[in-house]
Amino acid sequence: MTDSLAVGSGGKSAARRTPLTSMHEQLGASLTDFAGWLMPLRYGSETAEHNAVRTAAGLFDLSHMGEFAVTGKEAASALDYALTGEPSALKPGRARYTMIVAEDGGVIDDLIVYRLADTEFLIVANAANTAVVGAALKERVVDFDATVTDRTEDYALIAIQGPRAAAILAQLTSANLTEVKYYAGYPAQVAGRDVLLARTGYTGEDGFEIFAAPQDAERLWAELSEAGASDGLIPAGLAARDTLRLEAGMPLYGNELGADLTPFDAGLGRVVKFEKPGGFVGRDALARRAQEPPARRLVGLKLQSRRIGRHGYAVLWAGQPAGVVTSGTRSPTLGVPIAMAYVRPDVAEAASAPSRAGTAELAVDVRGSAEPATLVELPFYRRPA
Repeated sequence: MTDSLAVGSGGKSAARRTPLTSMHEQLGASLTDFAGWLMPLRYGSETAEHNAVRTAAGLFDLSHMGEFAVTGKEAASALDYALTGEPSALKPGRARYTMIVAEDGGVIDDLIVYRLADTEFLIVANAANTAVVGAALKERVVDFDATVTDRTEDYALIAIQGPRAAAILAQLTSANLTEVKYYAGYPAQVAGRDVLLARTGYTGEDGFEIFAAPQDAERLWAELSEAGASDGLIPAGLAARDTLRLEAGMPLYGNELGADLTPFDAGLGRVVKFEKPGGFVGRDALARRAQEPPARRLVGLKLQSRRIGRHGYAVLWAGQPAGVVTSGTRSPTLGVPIAMAYVRPDVAEAASAPSRAGTAELAVDVRGSAEPATLVELPFYRRPA
């Protein structure tokens, strides 16, 4: 989960600074107004930053993300009602990817929920959706013994991602990282600072996200940078984060997810838990949607030319519009243009047939030129086992 890379209309002076903005300025980062925050887009070459995460490690500032504490005797039941998933089934120390939807089943945001204790949860939302998620959560818990508190200002969030991430982090913590499972989060110390240490990320690689006090952010960034220097760790910006998540086939709110789309449209029906007791907001609409034939299907495309299919470009089948690109880039790992797109189910089925592979029937309209494409299974990239 992350936010769209669309640059805001406000100038840098209007954007909020994270606890690490001064570090980014010292490192010469290209900064942009992103979801109301001044964020590093890149520090140098975004391709080099991408490749560092795939081969060694990258360091990200994610302090723009929204955090909400949900506490109280009925916090678990309240979140079962508010979200599509079943947070009450989580054990303390575990996390889960989930969504919050409207009454009509449209996605308000995709989230990660951490259960910190029996009556305490931490919800992480996309920066652009922080206000709407907070408002929805507060509205949905009013009939429960539960309280929603906006903790966004209380956290700096640093991610270290890549195959060398665990080895680098191990130098700075006494926590046994081999026991920190994927999608788990525990109190720990990193570089002598108290943090919530989570094995989560949005890059397709192993890695950790570190929730820390804002005043500790610069110290943690510097210590991680020094510890990882010999392993190839470098800072990475939002541009690399976007190409990494696209290669990993991970949805982006505003592209593959939105208010006009349900979890089923994105192939993420697994996050909807109909069987949990008590129901949840949007259940009836999603139950109807689950019984209907799909109107669209999210697929992966590889373009056969060097031209890139961008967000909003039409997907063509036999020369006629058949879908739309949701995200596209040139894959640094694969060396070819890739895209995710929503297409008609019949087109997805026809284009995936072995007899149609390699034909020119499937294409992307790139500024008036029909560029041949091949339908491929998502994700485009899986890290080595």
